[in-house]
Parts: sequence; structure tokens; C-alpha cells
Amino acid sequence: MILLEKQEYSFNSEYRYLDRIGSPQDLKGMTIAELKSLSREIRDKIIHAVSQTGGHLGSPLGVVELTVALHYVYDSPKDKIIFDTGHQCYPHKLLTGRRKKFHTLRQENGIGGFCRISESEHDIFGAGHAGTAISAALGIAKARDIKKEQFSVVAVTGDAALTSGISFEALNNAGYLKTDMLIILNDNNMSISPTTGALSTYLKKASGVYPEYVEFRKSVGEILHKVAPLNNIQKRFKIDEFFRPLISPGSLFEELGIRYFGPVDGHDLNLMISTLRYLKDAKGTVILHVKTQKGKGYHFAENDKQENLHGMAPFNVSDGQKLKKAGGVSYTEFFSDAIVKLAYSNPKIVAITAAMKTGTGLKEFEKQFPERFFDVGIAEQHAVTFAGGLAREGLKPVCAIYSTFLQRAYDQIIHDVCIQNLPVIFAIDRAGLVGDDGATHQGVFDIAYLRQIPNMVVMVPKDENEMQNMLYTATLINAPCSIRYPRGAAIGVPLEQNFRKIETGKAEILSEGNDNLAIIAVGPVIYDAIKACKELGISATIVNARFVNPLDTDMINKVAGKCKNIIIIEEGTLKGGFCCAVLECLKNKNLNIRMIGIPDIFMEHASQSRQKEICGLSKDKIKEIIKDAVNVINK
Repeated sequence: MILLEKQEYSFNSEYRYLDRIGSPQDLKGMTIAELKSLSREIRDKIIHAVSQTGGHLGSPLGVVELTVALHYVYDSPKDKIIFDTGHQCYPHKLLTGRRKKFHTLRQENGIGGFCRISESEHDIFGAGHAGTAISAALGIAKARDIKKEQFSVVAVTGDAALTSGISFEALNNAGYLKTDMLIILNDNNMSISPTTGALSTYLKKASGVYPEYVEFRKSVGEILHKVAPLNNIQKRFKIDEFFRPLISPGSLFEELGIRYFGPVDGHDLNLMISTLRYLKDAKGTVILHVKTQKGKGYHFAENDKQENLHGMAPFNVSDGQKLKKAGGVSYTEFFSDAIVKLAYSNPKIVAITAAMKTGTGLKEFEKQFPERFFDVGIAEQHAVTFAGGLAREGLKPVCAIYSTFLQRAYDQIIHDVCIQNLPVIFAIDRAGLVGDDGATHQGVFDIAYLRQIPNMVVMVPKDENEMQNMLYTATLINAPCSIRYPRGAAIGVPLEQNFRKIETGKAEILSEGNDNLAIIAVGPVIYDAIKACKELGISATIVNARFVNPLDTDMINKVAGKCKNIIIIEEGTLKGGFCCAVLECLKNKNLNIRMIGIPDIFMEHASQSRQKEICGLSKDKIKEIIKDAVNVINK
């Protein structure tokens, strides 16, 4: 049993209203009362599915009525509805023909956790990173105009997504082009962490929460109703349009050339449907400010202040607690402990996150050093250049950003940090294969896209102890540094009590072998290689490269002089990555070389273990390659 909107509901194998929905067209004949019941069933279905498969919870629960209203008023896929980020797309998937497969959410060969144009004609534009919806919608709307077609375009974005630079760029362009489209600003005061910054403050003011404004609008509405009766929606928006610039800051969007309406209660189905109908034929670019509650309908998610129920592993519905699974302390937790310890002894260390203080392990740092912690919102580009400015003035900024999100700031890494050789430290979480989040979130490109940049020191620890020592080492290097570590549990090795500096660009030999086989690797995958050799009874020379840039070419060449059979391993893309770096070092040598890494594909959603198996990075797959190499040696 779960608590939905203060009532008890049990999970059903059949849903009276949801089971009738094969496409959005099936909504058209339903009454408001039936749509409200449908909304409750959608929430029930989402909570049930996510409790089994894991996935995003708070975001989709918050947009149920909004999504129902959108599909009730608009005609998808003829009308184009573009969801920002995609966290919130679960109700959309349930209403667009994927109800029967919803139990496969984020599972291998199942439906994805984000919108994907390859999955459904109703998924107009795919996205896993925030801030893209307005730009994509504007492009689609402008293409419609050029081709002289007739359909509506709606972008559903969030208050947190507006902190992303691309959103501002799109708003600026939309206000200039004045193309017919609707932007729905889904405002719940949350991203993953609570939304921060001046824009968040502005939106709270723009919500019309001033008592004098609310009372004034009520009084004027009563007068206008007597003088010239209008329908409720027209009356509300006519009043807002006239008086808002005088006493409320909602005029920011108006100054950009975008008509602003709202705010409206995003959970009031009747109001949402009436509002969308009113705005459907509006000319120019229009923004509708909708207030919603993240986690709506599931009280554990509604009251979640620790960001635990944003993205969930499988959980117990009765108490909202994640189910315990095998595994130790995560790399993120070890990073969190290490940066706090370092910050106590080094007052120059500051930490930066892009709206993910919990996900990146910086929550404890914020607690201990609030004046040295900065959450810049979903703005990775700004985070990197901001860090450059801090470094320019002698501080030691640590940018903790997921690998996939750091891609968004590639130009800033080059232009604002590396060209100027500023000592910014990039703590790259979720590096490598990340599992169920799928193609948009795989952190497989960072080695390749960072190692080619001059001045950038690229470090890849094999375990948590080496990670903490690399973080310490980075604080001593007067150059940009990156340290990448994977999602999930660390190896479980003992930690040295005192931090130790690692010589820059120096690899280490973990074992000297006598089987004419060398394994050169970076990252925790090296432990799988060690186990594989042990199980096969093979004596291989195993090199922990540690640094991708600068690469220890002396040691690699020395090892290659003794072993003519080389296996290179990384949990990153083979194209341009660590394996390529070693190949460049060993060119023109007569060697038998095998490489293991991420092939030239976008890895879709599946468990991390399954993804490693597909890529040949599981222990058993590595074992097969080692065995094959030894068979060649023995021929």
C-alpha cells in the first residue's frame, strides 16, 4: 500500500482508466473527473515501476497533470511536445503507447529513461542533459514555418534548466524571431538539488506571491467581471498582462519579446486544460509559468529534502528507502571524505558543483566550508570558467562534475583553463560505463577528450587509496588536472592514513611476469586483469599506468622491450583514448597488441555488469583475451 494524496492505494495489475490509453487520442473523450482518476493511476504505475527497476521518481510525479493536460489539448505526434532533460517523461511514455512495456524501464532492450526519437514517434527530441528543449523547439518551429506546415510546438523546460546558458541563448533568439511556440516553465524550485541563484529568486517573485498583488488582482477581477464579463482564463490573463509590469517582476520575459502568462497551478487539471486551450493559438513566442511540486502524490518524495528520491535504485514503497544491495563504499564517498580532509589543511581549496552537490559528494564539504562551496546551477560552462577565475587569484578550485556533463564545457576547459595553464582540478565522477541511465550519461569520452589538450594532467586511479593520493597530488601541481573515477562501489583496499604525493607522469609495475605477456591498464579494471591472470595461472607483467597525460613512455617502452605480447585496457572509448596513447608510444615496434575498451558505439541502457560484458571489460571477457594471447605465445 502507498500513500497517494493522503489516500491509500494498492498497486493494481489492471488500471481502470490507464489500461484504456493506447495513444493520446484516447484521452480526448474523457471527463475531468476521469482525467483526475487517470492521473492517480499514472502516479501509482510510476511508483510501482520505479520501485522495481530504479529510475527517476520526483520529476515525473510532479508533471502528471501537466502531461495529461498537454496530451488532452494537443495532438501528438502532429503537434510537437519537447521535454527538457527527459527525467519527467514517464507520464508521457505511459500515455503514448508504452504502457505495456513500462515494467522494462531502463532495462536492457526495454524502454529508456529519457525521450528517444528511436523509441517512439511521440518522442520528438531526445535529451539527457538539461537546457536543450527551448533551442530544439525553436528549431522545429522555424522549420515548420519555412516548410509552411501547420502544427503547434511546445517546449517543457524547468526552472533549474533556465540556469543553463543554452536556455538563455534560446530565449534571446526566440524573442527576436517571434516564432509561434509555447514554452512551459515547470517551476518546482528544484533541479536535483534545490535550485540556486538569482534566477531562482526572480521566479519566486514572478510567482505573484506578494500579498498586495494577489489582493489587487482579486479586486480588479471582481470589477472587470461586473463591467465586462469574460471567461475565467481570459479574465485572469488580461489582468496579468495589464498590471504585472507595474507591481511584479514577470516583465523580464516580456522585455525579451516573449509574452508571459502565469503562474498557474500545474496540478489543477481543469485550470491547466483551460489555460492550454487559451494559449494554443497564441501568436509569437509565449511562456507559461506553471508551479508544481516535485514528487507530488508520494509523500516520501514530496518531503524529500536530501535529494534521495530524484534518481532511485529499486526501493521499498512502504517507506521510500532504497533496497540494500551488495557493495561497499562508493568512490564518490571516498572523494567526499578526501576533499574535506584536504580542505582542513589547505584553506585555498574551494569546491564547485553544477547543481549536483549530493551526487558529486560535496554536501559534506558545503556543511564544513559553506563560504568555500559554490553551486552554480546547471551551468557547466560557467562552472569551469568561474573555476579559472578562482585559480587565477591563487585558489585551488575543485570542479566535481560527472564525465558526461563535463563534455558541455569542453571549450571552456581549453580556452579558459588549459591555454592559460590555470591549476583547476576536475574531479570527474561517473567516468566509464554508468548502466541504466543509457547513452546520454555514459562517461566514456573524458580520457579521449582531455588527453589531447596541452597542459592537462590526466590521472586515472586504480582504487580509492590511489584516488585520494591523486587528489592530494593535484593540489600540489601548478597546472590543470583531472581525476576520473567510476560510478559505484570502490575496490575495498585499505586507505593510507596520510596523503602521499605521486610523481607526475610515473607509472608503476604491479607484478613482474615471465610469460612474455604485459598488461598495461588504467583504472579499477586493472584488478579484473589481475584476477583473470591468477585464475588462469599466468605470470604476466602488469603495469598501472596511472597517468594518461603525461604518459610514462619510458616504462612502457621498457616493458615492451621484454614482452612482445601486449594487452592494453581502459574503461573509456578506444578511439583516441588511453589505448591509442599507448599505441602511439609503441608505433613501429614488432609487437602483438590487443586492446580492450569501449567500442565505437553509443552504449544503451543495461546494467553496468552487462555493459562491461558487451564491451569485453568484464573479468571473464578479459580472461578470454588473456587466454587467447597466451595460446598465441605458446604456438
